[in-house]
Amino acid sequence: MHLYRSFLKTIPCLLLLVLLGACKAIEPAQLPAAAPMPASFGSTTDSASMGDMRWRDFFKDEHLVRLIDTALHNNPDVLAAAQQIELARATVLQTRGARLPQVSAVGAAGVDRYGKYTMTGVGNFDTNLSPNISEDQKVAQPHVPEYFLGLRSSWEIDLWGKLRQSRKAAFARLLASEKGRQLVTTSLVADVANLYYQLLSLDNELAILDRNIALQERALELVRIQKEGGRATELAVKQFAAQLLNTQALKAEKTQEITETENQLNRLLGRHPQPIVRGASLVEQELPEQVQAGVPSDLLRRRPDIQQAELELQATKADVAAARAAFLPALTLNPYVGYNAFDASLLFKPASLAYGVLGGLSAPLLNRSNIRADFRRADAGKLQAFAAYQGAVLTGVQEVMTNLRGIENFRQAAELKQEEVEVLQEAVGTANDLYAAGYASYLEIITAQRSVLEAELHLTNTRKNILQSTVGLYRALGGGWLE
Repeated sequence: MHLYRSFLKTIPCLLLLVLLGACKAIEPAQLPAAAPMPASFGSTTDSASMGDMRWRDFFKDEHLVRLIDTALHNNPDVLAAAQQIELARATVLQTRGARLPQVSAVGAAGVDRYGKYTMTGVGNFDTNLSPNISEDQKVAQPHVPEYFLGLRSSWEIDLWGKLRQSRKAAFARLLASEKGRQLVTTSLVADVANLYYQLLSLDNELAILDRNIALQERALELVRIQKEGGRATELAVKQFAAQLLNTQALKAEKTQEITETENQLNRLLGRHPQPIVRGASLVEQELPEQVQAGVPSDLLRRRPDIQQAELELQATKADVAAARAAFLPALTLNPYVGYNAFDASLLFKPASLAYGVLGGLSAPLLNRSNIRADFRRADAGKLQAFAAYQGAVLTGVQEVMTNLRGIENFRQAAELKQEEVEVLQEAVGTANDLYAAGYASYLEIITAQRSVLEAELHLTNTRKNILQSTVGLYRALGGGWLE
């Protein structure tokens, strides 16, 4: 008998050892080594970065600043990102409460009819016959009422850190949601600025087309006069008229592009379509002349998408730890205190006060498929988050280097295009002089005018690309979310 009792005492210890051994067999996957960051962005070695500038200081156009400010207050995506933070904060609050005792106020009433041949039924009958009890202690027969008024509690003791890891994961996701809001802000600032510069570019192109239409109308009028004087043919009139119609059609298309761009910008501002007030023209826009990109490692602390991916990775690591701890036994305490009686008139007497506590250690032994599936899901999520983090880092470096080269190349292209425009404008003047002297045909004039128009439109587009590449670099460096 002594050996039997000793064996019974060792069963819980043996079960615990089995569970611990099972947990050790479930090992999480090891993360691969992270790709090293480059030492610099090509030939640039600046330690300072314009990504540290506040957007109000970065943009000099007051009209653009007001548009960005409106977008940050009214844009639906920004408002949704703010609510995402509140959702994450609620999850943190929930996981924090899971570590504390759950206390409920309980008022319960019920009735039981126990079988005549049950332990309780026989016990109640025998109790009523006992000379050791008072009349108040006799149990009603055959229906036995039950009343309880008091507090009941359930408290899971976090032995293995499962609840602590769940709270850690929730807190990391709260921080990640804040970085997500910053990411939305950064993208919104850049999108508003890009559409604003697109509008200025279209305005400039429209002005170029208006100027060329005026020149072409005078040229058409002149060639008609020359035809009446016998110095030009009907074919020349048709060619000049066709050129004018083509330019007028381009103007109509540009006007529609302006409407579409204004509507896109109004959508970002969170308002219905309306005219967009502009400030300085495209060629008068000011942005920081000195392009400072800093060092690549700064992206890890400045870019919201990289920081968000890093926090998501931390959260998934905590998820894995919590899922792994689920294989171990859970200790739950269930204390209670209150008034308990089988007669409502006796419920609030001091003798009806009851209290107790029940502690339970539980763990799955046979069917652990759900726990194993949760662990595998968490482990796969960790690897997925690591890949997303690596992707965010690679994207950040790529965007910075692309925009850096873009600013340099577009500036060079703009200088060359400006020279081309000046040369072609001189060519138009020369062609007009030669045509008046009879040494050039009308086709040469039309060709020269068409060439200078295309070059002027291309120059405008190149200037816009310089501004948008600068904005793109600012966003790629993580700028734009600081007020």
